[in-house]
Amino acid sequence: MSAPSRLPAVVADPVVTSALAADLTAAGYTVEGVDALWGTEAAAALHRGTRVAALRALADRPTTPLSTIATLFVLGLPVSRSDAETAFLTTHVDPLVAAGVLRAEADQVVPALDLRPYAFVDDLGAGSWWIASDLGEVALGHAISEEHVLGIGGATTTLSGLQLPVPVRRVLDLGTGCGIQAMHARRFADEVVATDISVRALDVARFNAQLNGVDGIDFRRGSLFEPVAGERFDRIVSNPPFVITPRREGVPAYEYRDGGMVGDALVETVLRGLAEHLAPGGTAQLLGNWEHRWGTDGLDRVRSWFADTDLDVWVVEREREDPPAYAETWIRDGGTKPGSPEFDALVDAWLDDFRDRHVTGVGFGYVVVRAPSARPGGPTPLRRFERLPQVLGSNPAGLGATVARALDAVSWLAAHDDRAFVDAHLRVAGDVTEERHYWPGNDDPTVMTLVQGGGFGRRVDADTALAAFVGAADGELAVGRIVGAIAQLTGVDEAALSADLVPRLRDLVLDGLLLPA
Repeated sequence: MSAPSRLPAVVADPVVTSALAADLTAAGYTVEGVDALWGTEAAAALHRGTRVAALRALADRPTTPLSTIATLFVLGLPVSRSDAETAFLTTHVDPLVAAGVLRAEADQVVPALDLRPYAFVDDLGAGSWWIASDLGEVALGHAISEEHVLGIGGATTTLSGLQLPVPVRRVLDLGTGCGIQAMHARRFADEVVATDISVRALDVARFNAQLNGVDGIDFRRGSLFEPVAGERFDRIVSNPPFVITPRREGVPAYEYRDGGMVGDALVETVLRGLAEHLAPGGTAQLLGNWEHRWGTDGLDRVRSWFADTDLDVWVVEREREDPPAYAETWIRDGGTKPGSPEFDALVDAWLDDFRDRHVTGVGFGYVVVRAPSARPGGPTPLRRFERLPQVLGSNPAGLGATVARALDAVSWLAAHDDRAFVDAHLRVAGDVTEERHYWPGNDDPTVMTLVQGGGFGRRVDADTALAAFVGAADGELAVGRIVGAIAQLTGVDEAALSADLVPRLRDLVLDGLLLPA
């Protein structure tokens, strides 16, 4: 079956989206329903990009509206027109063709979009949507187009989990893509502005918002901050097109991931623009790539982008890839098969670009920014740049709550100098445990480690004094009283112990292992 010469336009018609939502609901088209349709093993295979197991499971079952819809939109395969009409009793096939959701070919109906159920949990509870995006290379049978609109992936769920679950008035979703971040943001905001340079992305995002009954989103076309010039927001979220792509002839530039700039200049431009668009006390949560270059650490480069601002900045590098691995990852992402001449030529182009610009690696991670709420002359802004490659805690989807607590901790610590700190009351967070390791036959531990069960899953080595403090931190006694008791029990000078412990305790408050009582 040949691919169409161009992608059909996606039209957000409220009559069609309302009827489609009714049909999807009636069919039981949910994450649980689809997984039950072909079983957990086939569902896992689909996540790996193969659909044979799902097809074998469907072959043994009668055709139902759910199996028809899942065949179209999850497997990306055609169905008979009669089965499609049965599945879409309310919407009907022709309106879905006109909306750019389906294509009609003789007596068959073919998907024009990927349309999948999506489930999530945030601080408001469990939710579920259907998210439309463009078909991937498995369904298309060829590489994706440069105007491809990406659906839900790992970065999507990472950023949605990173969003602060705190109500605000206005949010900006910069580079909205399929609109998923704008929809998540709307759950905690009165108004959301969603921008993108891609006309198709905005059309798909409007369709998704309408399909799921999410209002209050203002979709605007334009590059980066151009559509919101002069405006400020209480929150900015962005999964920008940060992929570092050679600006060379023959290298495809995908709208959803390539910002059209050299190297990591787009991420730098976005981060430098935050100060002009955050309202006082406003926050930003973003994903990004940054280059490590000969003699220059990537995190130091990111640090320099904020040097002339009074913003609080917290950057976490989650992983770092060498140039060949980075190139291969994103070339495969575009649908070019490893081992083909086209793949090898693209790897060459990427490696030439990295060599010419002295790039030794590419870091990926999170950026959290907060604008000061007070006038200039306030506390020294937070500057935290760290690498956390370890596995996240028990609820990585809830990182937004962790970030919110960390920002609250920054404010609390700024208001408590060391003198006020020793008079404060602290309690150990409920997700903190302690690991102890012993040499065989010894009663005293050789290694003690504080382990954070949630958030970033931090592991902090502790000596006897720090472990004793955390064990006693139940909020009843002030910091100074606990330190004094430990000094008396261990026979050390109290002032010296306090000077040693207080900076480390402040770090535990910042990391969320200790909480103000």
